[in-house]
Amino acid sequence: MKLRDLAGVDSDSEVTGFAIDHRKVAKGSVFGAFKGAVFNGEDFIGEAVERGAVAVVAREEASVPRIPHLTDENPRRLFAQLASRFYGPYPETVVAVTGTNGKTSTVEMTRQLWRMAGHRSASIGTLGVTTSDDQVKTGLTTPDIVTFLNNMAGLKRMGITHVAYEASSHGLDQHRAEGVALKAVAFTNFSRDHLDYHSSMDAYFAAKMRLFDELLPADGAAVIWTDDRKSAEVIEHVRRRGIEPMTVGRAGEFIQLIEQNPTALGQNLVIRHGDGTYRLALPLIGAYQASNVLVAAGLAMATGSNFESVFSAMQRLAPVRGRLERAVISRAGAPVYVDYAHTADALEAAIAALRPHVSNRLITVFGAGGDRDQGKRPEMGAVAAKLSDVVIVTDDNPRGEDAAKIRSEVMAGAPGALEIGGRREAIAEAIRMAVQGDIILLAGKGHETGQIIGAGSSQRILPFDDALVARECAA
Repeated sequence: MKLRDLAGVDSDSEVTGFAIDHRKVAKGSVFGAFKGAVFNGEDFIGEAVERGAVAVVAREEASVPRIPHLTDENPRRLFAQLASRFYGPYPETVVAVTGTNGKTSTVEMTRQLWRMAGHRSASIGTLGVTTSDDQVKTGLTTPDIVTFLNNMAGLKRMGITHVAYEASSHGLDQHRAEGVALKAVAFTNFSRDHLDYHSSMDAYFAAKMRLFDELLPADGAAVIWTDDRKSAEVIEHVRRRGIEPMTVGRAGEFIQLIEQNPTALGQNLVIRHGDGTYRLALPLIGAYQASNVLVAAGLAMATGSNFESVFSAMQRLAPVRGRLERAVISRAGAPVYVDYAHTADALEAAIAALRPHVSNRLITVFGAGGDRDQGKRPEMGAVAAKLSDVVIVTDDNPRGEDAAKIRSEVMAGAPGALEIGGRREAIAEAIRMAVQGDIILLAGKGHETGQIIGAGSSQRILPFDDALVARECAA
């Protein structure tokens, strides 16, 4: 594609791709030079030009030698718009899910519901790119815009017609998931997280609302979980667009959750849709899973599935990796569950999900990530101490911070907790002390298969999988 056709500038240069990392610039690339948390892409414009860039998207103040300088009051947005024109076409049916917790489970459950309806489907998010045949890790909830659009175009070439993706606050704020037409969007919940990046909770919420205010098309659908303290505000954002939301939950008008009771291997729900009331045997442990599955059901129905087929498919959903995943049962008979919970609200939800199945003690093992929001650490400690019978505070991903300092900040909210720095040793101790009737929760890392130590050039990722380590310790 010629640059003049793509960007409307006087240049016959052939565009071969897009890059936001100057090291990935090749002859014919359009380079996006943006200010990041650590690096300023404008510092590498000269090198990008030397490598063969044919245009640079950057602030008006940036200096761009010899090649077209494409500018806008929001350069990231312009870059996303241009890249989307270059990489398409994309799958016909795409939906996006935002919220603090539950995004991964919701997009994966949506993928499963579509698959059971006969659609070739995929999900994109924390678990990577998942299809019925494969899973490819990307390392980010919302990958950079070039990776995102490449993935989307690649899925289209594979014959994938339906895609659900996680829209993180970082991704929305940095225009990392744009340029693909959406059929529907969804909101799960909102609580404290990512204040190491956002200046305030208001800024964090505003980033998420871009999905509803700007990316949701006028003829699109919005599925809203009603039982969160921010749900009413999200509903107002949607209605201001002239769109009537599809609400699900205890106050839901599209799908209402009437009753919820735990069972040995899942839970029984009573739901109402239209004029009918239905009893649903959901094969997933955890009260909060009901919110994820009902939002996923709403998205499936918003994109053409009928209630009868969705209702049948919900009873056959498979657990999502690292989300209340039962890793092993110890020799003493204590089940060990792994969950990605890394906020106070998510930790509370995970503990509450397991509590009905505990006949003796709930043992919670968790830590907090380094170089992330420090204020949530004592909050997580307080939740664990209040709701668990035994708490072991250990390391998560220390990154560039002192691991002992992180643990002490968690311990400040959890008086009486046991502190064991080494995560393997902490897991081993939990399994050693557990007896019949106990349940062990390993929280924080979920699906992750590495532990991040250090920062910058000295950063290392050590192999570590909570589920695998639990099985090794139990053996």
